[in-house]
Amino acid sequence: MNTIRVMAGALITLTLVAIPGAGKDWRPAQGPLSTQWTDQVTPDNAWREYPRPQLTRPEWVNLNGLWQYAIVDKDSDQPQTWAGDILVPFAAESALSGVRKAVSPEQRLWYRREFESPELTGGQRLLLHFGAVDWQCTVWVNGQQVGQHTGGYDPFSIDITAAVQTGGNELIVAVWDPTDTGYQPKGKQVLKPQGIMYTAVTGIWQTVWLETVPRNYIESLVIVPNVDRGSVTVTVRATPGMQVEMMALDSDTECGTASGVTGEPIELQMPGARLWSPATPHLYDLRVRLVADSQVLDEVGSYFGMRKIEVRKDAEGVNRLMLNDEPLFQYGPLDQGWWPDGLYTPPTDAAIQYDIAMTKEFGMNMARKHVKYECARWYYWCDRLGLLVWQDMPSGEAQRTAESKVNYRRELQAMIDALHNFPCIVMWVPFNEGWGQHDTPDVVRWIEQYDPTRPVNESSGWTDEGSGTVSDMHNYPGPGMRPVEDQRVVVLGEFGGLGMPVPGHTWQAEKNWGYVSFKTPEQLTDAYVDLLTRMRPLIGQGLSAAVYTQTTDVEIEVNGLMTYDRAVNKIDVSRAAEAARRLYLPPPKVQLLAPTSERERQVWRYTMQQPAGDWQQSEFADDAWTAGPGGFGTKGTPGAIIGTKWDTPDIWLRRTFQVDSLPADGQVSLAIHHDEDAEVYINGQLVATLKGYKTGYAALPLGPDATQALRVGENTLAIHCHQTTGGQYIDAGLLLLVEVSE
Repeated sequence: MNTIRVMAGALITLTLVAIPGAGKDWRPAQGPLSTQWTDQVTPDNAWREYPRPQLTRPEWVNLNGLWQYAIVDKDSDQPQTWAGDILVPFAAESALSGVRKAVSPEQRLWYRREFESPELTGGQRLLLHFGAVDWQCTVWVNGQQVGQHTGGYDPFSIDITAAVQTGGNELIVAVWDPTDTGYQPKGKQVLKPQGIMYTAVTGIWQTVWLETVPRNYIESLVIVPNVDRGSVTVTVRATPGMQVEMMALDSDTECGTASGVTGEPIELQMPGARLWSPATPHLYDLRVRLVADSQVLDEVGSYFGMRKIEVRKDAEGVNRLMLNDEPLFQYGPLDQGWWPDGLYTPPTDAAIQYDIAMTKEFGMNMARKHVKYECARWYYWCDRLGLLVWQDMPSGEAQRTAESKVNYRRELQAMIDALHNFPCIVMWVPFNEGWGQHDTPDVVRWIEQYDPTRPVNESSGWTDEGSGTVSDMHNYPGPGMRPVEDQRVVVLGEFGGLGMPVPGHTWQAEKNWGYVSFKTPEQLTDAYVDLLTRMRPLIGQGLSAAVYTQTTDVEIEVNGLMTYDRAVNKIDVSRAAEAARRLYLPPPKVQLLAPTSERERQVWRYTMQQPAGDWQQSEFADDAWTAGPGGFGTKGTPGAIIGTKWDTPDIWLRRTFQVDSLPADGQVSLAIHHDEDAEVYINGQLVATLKGYKTGYAALPLGPDATQALRVGENTLAIHCHQTTGGQYIDAGLLLLVEVSE
């Protein structure tokens, strides 16, 4: 048995002493792709770091390592023989488990291991902790059933005191997971991976450990910083009415104390506290004691960051995401949290740090954790390194039943309970693109009441119902945005998806997939920088955040900034960081030269028949053309605002706009939503030739020819749009952007 001692309140990483010779014949299973950390993993060192950094105690026993396993029919009794060894905490389907076998919904995965119980004295209890088990599990100790749990992501604990005995003990765990045949939250797991859906994960996928606690012990903490009051409030969950003492420390220097009782909020004053942000991720240690008659019954260590996140109007009256009372554009990747060797489980703690550090190297200050949530150490490193996090709820079945709705709420609450205290988390996202979306306003209201300290993004994607404090759209490749709103902030929840397979670093040799494909790193980097350049006009109009798809390639999806094995940066890091830096500058001033029809219908002259002559010139007589409001297209086209139906292959459009004075500086940009190809003219001058289609409005910086084409007085904007298949739409306007000094 390996026992670890952790100083309460210390933010440190400790490693178990290896058992010589243990698992010497173990090897990872052969998989399609490995990482630089794959060969570092052994049964002696698999995830030895303290698993719960926000609630530490002096002693714990790590049960990771080799367990026996068997995969049998779901309805079979406990197996009497075992198929071999599995390395916990890696799922059975992963290479690092040493198994790499699929587990079907008709099967059950069984685990077995032995352990020695620590000596229990003075009424001590022994808790068995699981970081996460996907999905439904039953646990026995020495043949006695001690607990059950349903939920694939949340940590849970079982008091096994009554079942353990002195010396050796037997631990059995049985797991059933229906994956995509069930209604449960499962994220992107499917039994038949393809496209943007990935390999299923079954069983134990986070650390398993034992912890000795006193009869009366601290179960959990609820930590709420209050920057405006210069304090932090801590609620201690334990036996009601017991005395609590707490102390905040900054680099081992005491900086605040408070006392109270369990179950009641205790306010600890933090005058002049240093605030937490991505640029300065300052954390304070916290020590909390449960006391009675001047005796310390229990003591835990934790930490917190002083930070404030809210949606509020800026000086221009535009809703922005505010961090510590300052507008901060939030930009980062869609982070799937998948690994070629460990699937849901990173191979090592160092691998977690690498992903987060590289995200910041690319110039990003945020990550959207996509339809999955991680082990506590991932958020710990985001706290330590300074990375904002939007946290998705793992998605479930497409159509909700009454039973699945109840389960969704239960697992949603479990997620918020597990992650509430991490300062890095600045937004909850209960739904994505309508997957299993239901009762949206009710779900949003419940989250806002349960955790009023963070904005709620009701649904990232295309199924907005107007609740919450965030209006979110997806636009591939983009960028784009919804119109600004009076009550909600506007964000771009997904865009980009620029793809490029790197031979030797893909999940499969061919038939990989990306939203848009490129052949060379130079082409890919140029396209990426162009996307970020085109985001500046949107920021000026009110866009407050954007999420690029994605951190790494995942299985056959090759849209990553890095390859799936994290061996190759596909996009030039220095160029990416410089392009991202410009996103954080003060928003540019935006002048509407010719508005689109997004807020108010704009009248155009149009024809669906090939016009004669120089139809794009200002002098052209368009009196015979029909007048109609924009935009033009067919219902159901993504992002379309239909004012006039257009369902023929071609349309020609003209409108006039006034310019009072020519711009002395600034950037003329085209605001446009086109499906498909379009040519755009200003006063007869061709200023843009656009191929393909958009799924929303985008702002495209125009060259100097556009500025030179403008004149004082009346100007003409003319467009030809050509359609081949699918939805169709066209609408456009002109903007002038003027950058302001920092």
